[in-house]
Amino acid sequence: MSGLENVLVVGTGLIGTSVALALRGQGVTVHLADRDPAAVRLARELGAGVEWSGESVDMAVIAVPPQVVAGQLAELQRAGAARFYTDVASVKALPLRQAAEIGCDLATYVAGHPLAGRERSGPAAARADLFLGRPWALCPTGETSPDAVEALRLLIKLCGGEAVQVEAVEHDRAVAVVSHAPHVTASAVAARLAEAPAAALGLAGQGVRDVTRIAAGDPNLWTGILSGNALPVADVLEAVAADLAAAAASLRASAGPAAGSAPGAGDAPADPEAMGRVTELLRRGVAGTGRIPGKHGGPARAYATVQVIIGDRPGELARLFQVARDAGVNIEDVRLEHAPGLPLGAADLLVQPEAVPALSEALRAHGWRLP
Repeated sequence: MSGLENVLVVGTGLIGTSVALALRGQGVTVHLADRDPAAVRLARELGAGVEWSGESVDMAVIAVPPQVVAGQLAELQRAGAARFYTDVASVKALPLRQAAEIGCDLATYVAGHPLAGRERSGPAAARADLFLGRPWALCPTGETSPDAVEALRLLIKLCGGEAVQVEAVEHDRAVAVVSHAPHVTASAVAARLAEAPAAALGLAGQGVRDVTRIAAGDPNLWTGILSGNALPVADVLEAVAADLAAAAASLRASAGPAAGSAPGAGDAPADPEAMGRVTELLRRGVAGTGRIPGKHGGPARAYATVQVIIGDRPGELARLFQVARDAGVNIEDVRLEHAPGLPLGAADLLVQPEAVPALSEALRAHGWRLP
């Protein structure tokens, strides 16, 4: 099979436009199509490609909601739009089943899903580097031709992703655990903030921001994703709900009679073992986070944190990173927490444990405040 010289991207939202920008950066000619002319126009103005006028291409990338992938695939195949076809929907079993039901050519189609995204949506949020080092699932079936699989692997490589071949049903169960159910649980926590008193919001710190960050995603987009993977997501949510219900019951049991109330015949004494059950859930949580892969898909690393007080001024992060660079220290990750009502905050620099003394000394020597 020859390389991918011409690619059609159907659907110029965040993922579709990011695919287009990544391919354009590799010298691929990209054609754009979308039911919304304004979206195509904006993607084109961002340098993602040219508007499609019906010419045949090497591969068509279908970047539309899961429920309409199969219909779009059938339409493109009837038009002879491409030699090969793929999609980027976050659900895989549903499009494959629907494509088979309506008679699509499954030999030229290989289902795909890049595990990358942002809270923002639309072409304006697209980035050419969105997929760098990110897993990209490909789910061929017994009918998929080897050439179609090779074509998708090449496209993933051009976009900077890491190809992971997986069966469609297994994929959907996996993303229910690592993506779809976490989004719903984050939304459930964030929903508690909608009617929280101002005093509570004034105390909000980085913890609640970390837990609720993904809840800012487009509700309409996520409704489509969740409905397309409903049963696996429901299974995970029921397991999470059972853990939360058990934790709530244990907390109540640990408290005993309500504070300030007179003991009554029906009052149960505090359960001394109740908090142990909560502790066990917290330990399971630590074990789970420890299994999340680290950088480049390798084992998770335990980094040390160097906290620095940083002003909310232009160029402060650049100065901070320059000190680390001059000290020969690689910053593995960085987290920022702003101080409410003050023009400063804290930067948590995650580094290898052995680098802490050198970085701390260099920062203090350059006038940075370390708590």
